[in-house]
Amino acid sequence: MASLTSAEYGSASGDFLPQNSSSYISLDFEPNIDYQFVEQLEERYKCASCHSVLHNPHQTGCGHRFCENCILSLRELNTVSICPVDKEIIKPKEVFKDNCCKREVLNLQVFCKNAPHCAAKMILGRYQDHLLQCLFQSVQCSNECCQERILRKDLKNHLELHCQFREEMCPFCNKDVVIIDLQNHKEQFCPNYPVSCPNNCLQIITRTKVNEHISVCPEVEQECAYKHYGCPVKDKRSNLKKHENSALREHMLLVLERNSRLEEQIFDLHKNLELKESKIQQLSETVKKFEKEFRQFVQLFGKNGNLLASTQVLASHIDKSAWLETQVRELLELANQQENKLDLKPLINTIDTIKQKITLLETYDQRLVTLEGQTNRHDVHINVHKAQLNKNEERFKMLEGTCYNGKLIWKVTDYKMKKKEATEGRTVSIFSQPFYTSRCGYRLCARAYLNGDGSGKGTHLSLYFVVMKGEFDSLLQWPFKQRVTMMLLDQSGKKNHITEIFKADPNSSSFKRPDGEMNIASGCPRFVAHSTLESTKNTYIKEDTLFMKVVVDLSDLEDL
Repeated sequence: MASLTSAEYGSASGDFLPQNSSSYISLDFEPNIDYQFVEQLEERYKCASCHSVLHNPHQTGCGHRFCENCILSLRELNTVSICPVDKEIIKPKEVFKDNCCKREVLNLQVFCKNAPHCAAKMILGRYQDHLLQCLFQSVQCSNECCQERILRKDLKNHLELHCQFREEMCPFCNKDVVIIDLQNHKEQFCPNYPVSCPNNCLQIITRTKVNEHISVCPEVEQECAYKHYGCPVKDKRSNLKKHENSALREHMLLVLERNSRLEEQIFDLHKNLELKESKIQQLSETVKKFEKEFRQFVQLFGKNGNLLASTQVLASHIDKSAWLETQVRELLELANQQENKLDLKPLINTIDTIKQKITLLETYDQRLVTLEGQTNRHDVHINVHKAQLNKNEERFKMLEGTCYNGKLIWKVTDYKMKKKEATEGRTVSIFSQPFYTSRCGYRLCARAYLNGDGSGKGTHLSLYFVVMKGEFDSLLQWPFKQRVTMMLLDQSGKKNHITEIFKADPNSSSFKRPDGEMNIASGCPRFVAHSTLESTKNTYIKEDTLFMKVVVDLSDLEDL
């Protein structure tokens, strides 16, 4: 006898492989579980191999029943399957699925595994369904991170009151926080949590207002406002006011002393300035004297002819003149610095002028802000009007190009760009302008997928016919039943048009009276292949533009 593989063994037995009966598709139970049956389990419902209740029972030619997995295991363990009861050879062709026994097993009454707490009894086939609803079944808490298992009847109470991972609203900031983290949230992160002043002034404030409180806290230490005049006192803010009031005389004496020193310094500077001016005058006269002597030596040099002696004298006088010139320049700079320090009135006037200019600039800035706001409002109004004008212009263009004779000529420009947008998924389809069968007729349009749709996606241009909601739909006959011709026009003049013709199916929802803006499109997903459309041998595309035509047969259509 030739050996068979496990797959061949199953196929040879016909129904031997697992199959579900449509009548009992919802009935099943988990094998290898110690079920508590209401009545003692009869031997005929036990597997001849594992001696547990039969699961998907199969009967052999010798009349013994096995679980499906058990009989498959027998074949896997032995080249030739032997029945463990009567040692007969199990022939695959004689093994069949015992659906009658299966129905009987599935209808055996069992107790819930959670007895005695749960007193429910149910058929074996509904055992798993019962466990999904049993109030005494242990289930895991549904909150993330919680690993605790609870009886189903206690789950709601656990979720609402006891689970450490339930969310609860912070009473201070109203933010939902996991209960186990709530105290840490309050103490570390909650912006509205009340905290004590860090300077121990006994005031309770919210965390976000601590810095604001410190700027007025009476317990913060500050230096006396007269520190720059020599007052060494540093005390709490609440005591500094008392200090300033009580030490007013001392503070005034410090200010007076400082002013007296400043007056003395100014007087000394005035005296130094006078001395410098006197010295500058003397040096200026000395320079003039040396210049006069220099001219005399030049004349002497011309008369005498003693080149070497005259050159030495001349060099000596030049060095002296340069030194004196340097001294004069330094004294002038020093005098200017002293004069700038003492003469404060021009500086004060300059500062006042600058302040006035700043005030004027601030006024201009406020006016500019107001004007900018008005300009922005005008821009908004202008943009609204522009949008309305564009909308009206588009409507006028659409009305100008609308046909009322059941024919549409659709010009599609920028084909390459629109196909790229379709391929990238940005604009997968485009719609034509609406057209009508008559002035008061059906409102229709065409829809094209340049990169294809459905079975034509990526390989074809898909073209569809769309019935749209119209103004006169209540007067028209429904469903729409006319014959429709869709064409891709040849631009070479040879009239090699690509044509598809179909008659509207009255049973299709695409041709019933529209409930929304338009019905589901109906047409040809494989209208024309890209290879044909874009071939250089054809002229369906010219100057990146193609034309499509839709014609509705009006011959048997009633006019309103």
